[in-house]
Amino acid sequence: MLETSRAEWVREATRTLTEAAVDSPRLSAELILRHVCGISRVELATRPETPLTAEQLSRMSGLLRRRAEGEPAAYLIGQREFYGRDFRVTPATLIPRPETELLIETALKSCQGAVRFADLGTGSGCIAVTLCAERPEWRGIMADLSGRALAVACQNAARHKVRERLLPVRADFTRPLLRPASLDLLVSNPPYVGQREYEGLSAEVRDFEPVTALVPGFVDSDKIPGHHHHGPAPGPDTEPEGLEHLEAVAGEAFTALKPGGLLLMEHGWKQGSALKVLLESHTWENVVIYQDLAGRDRLVSARRPAS
Repeated sequence: MLETSRAEWVREATRTLTEAAVDSPRLSAELILRHVCGISRVELATRPETPLTAEQLSRMSGLLRRRAEGEPAAYLIGQREFYGRDFRVTPATLIPRPETELLIETALKSCQGAVRFADLGTGSGCIAVTLCAERPEWRGIMADLSGRALAVACQNAARHKVRERLLPVRADFTRPLLRPASLDLLVSNPPYVGQREYEGLSAEVRDFEPVTALVPGFVDSDKIPGHHHHGPAPGPDTEPEGLEHLEAVAGEAFTALKPGGLLLMEHGWKQGSALKVLLESHTWENVVIYQDLAGRDRLVSARRPAS
């Protein structure tokens, strides 16, 4: 019986995934193999000739089939890297994106000292956990409506040894939640995808990631998405969709932040101008829209007035 080496399996799996037209076929194949074999990227590169066992081949075959059907690799292996750390993810949480690292970088540059913050719609906890891991003197609140997502966030906090500095709260951040003038920083990557944009997302996102973490207006936060879900009716073409939760976060932040406190929110690439107008009309100061590496509007920063 002929043996299959690591390199041979990756080559064939890449061909299979390329034919299935999934994103990043070679990377997906390598992630599956590394996960099943328990090896690093370096070991795969330096020992590609190592033969695979029958058990490994069987497990990888099952995962490869699911990947070819569009299931994200992060859900198959149960984790995704974010800001240099591995975070557990499940179908109850969004998969962390590189674009969100812009929020981390901006927060770390903008805030000094013993910061008290809240992360609204924490999901996997990647934002809150990273902030505490990068700044040992920071403490925060992780809020999410989904109990399953909050459980994952707590696991990630424990994994990165910051659990004692993060308070998990299961709550709806569109309702009053935080004590007035209690925070230095409020961060959020809330649902901001409009219904029409959602319908145009890739099948990998639309069919597998939690719709309630993407589109405002859903009530059952523990529901896993599928084509049968329907969100709020689209608004006029002249107005960007998906602003509802961004507005709610901004309202909560205006109450919860101390004078001079900082609000950082990730948003959709078409929403920057509307958000800037909205925040400035509600007397926020120093409203700045930051662009991601693709040159698209992605993050809004604003200060609560100092007086």
